[in-house]
Amino acid sequence: MTLLFRDVRAITLAGPPGPRRGTALGDIDIRERADVLIEGDRISRIDSDIRPPAGAMVIEGRGRVLLPGFIDCHTHCCWAGDRLDEWDRKRAGASYLEILASGGGIMSTVRAVRRSSEADLSRTLLDRLAVMAGGGTTTVEVKSGYGLSTEHELKMLRAIRAASTSWPGTVVPTALLGHAIDSETPNFVERVIYETLPAVSDAFPAITVDAYCEKGAWSVDETVRLFEQARAARHPIRVHADQFTSLGMTVRAIALGATSVDHLEATTDNDLLALAASATYGVALPVCGFHLDGRYARGRRFVDLGGAICIATNCNPGSAPSSSMPLAIALAVRHMGLTPQEAIAATTVNPAALLGMNDRGTIETGKRADLILLRHRDERSLAYEVGGNPVDTVVIGGRVVSAAHSSA
Repeated sequence: MTLLFRDVRAITLAGPPGPRRGTALGDIDIRERADVLIEGDRISRIDSDIRPPAGAMVIEGRGRVLLPGFIDCHTHCCWAGDRLDEWDRKRAGASYLEILASGGGIMSTVRAVRRSSEADLSRTLLDRLAVMAGGGTTTVEVKSGYGLSTEHELKMLRAIRAASTSWPGTVVPTALLGHAIDSETPNFVERVIYETLPAVSDAFPAITVDAYCEKGAWSVDETVRLFEQARAARHPIRVHADQFTSLGMTVRAIALGATSVDHLEATTDNDLLALAASATYGVALPVCGFHLDGRYARGRRFVDLGGAICIATNCNPGSAPSSSMPLAIALAVRHMGLTPQEAIAATTVNPAALLGMNDRGTIETGKRADLILLRHRDERSLAYEVGGNPVDTVVIGGRVVSAAHSSA
């Protein structure tokens, strides 16, 4: 298929490979009044006044903003059931950790996932992925973590893999083996490390392994033990750390060569400095702060220190019930101190680098044609608008998958 975007304000984010840091984060390389030609699943030309090839589909930009597709690098969007009753408790004053300690929170979703079939999990995930695509997300990381047993973690990972084959975008699975502690399973940590991890290694070689290090969940020592075994089995590692409490996991993760440390709401200044100076990414999850307790990662400080920052939705049924990357951008600008331009880079080119996908995240010749056309003519409107959907047209792999108002 041949497709031509004509007369767009192209936010190309062109530049050297790898994450953008410091002042480079806000340099998004704007091409005003450009045409972008797509042939097959790749961008073949960026210029002005491109003559449409015979048979090409033409989308009239009329000066509107064209962006790389959003890359949501931290989600838990494979789940079953809901947490509406617990939301009532939260609104009545119960904290997230109190709900978790009473057997709710993650564990309530674990029970629902265990009751669900693999087919049901895959079907509901596919429904959520369709919604995400409509909002401009073209690549998404999806974690397991609601199984908490070998059988059900493998079931979740198979469901994620099955859904990915039916969605036009790209799904990156992650094995979140250290999510919560199942108090009803004797020697739970040992069973995860010495039973579940090897089974996952056999079925999903080299998949990234993740853990949630927090009071009431996995301790620093337990998380390190899991990660040492995972690294020995050639798994990359990522970690949830410093959401509510700074336990020291951030510096341990850096020493272990973790790909990212995610959350960072409670990270100390010294740990933030160490993270910024390392090759480990910092992933901020502002929807979580919006929904839970009004606390946000210090994004401005991290960027000014030179850190490699990404922004993701953390889409999940408990702490971040949203799959909207535009909402995450709006919150990051309001509450984390990022500029709209920095937030755009933190949801496109930087998460592409985090996930090791150098073929996307920018609008450049030869890159994968995952693109979104906004309703707006100014990219700042993406962060200014709250609620609603600013995305008009979504192209994934060179094919239009969602088109609200475009004239073609």
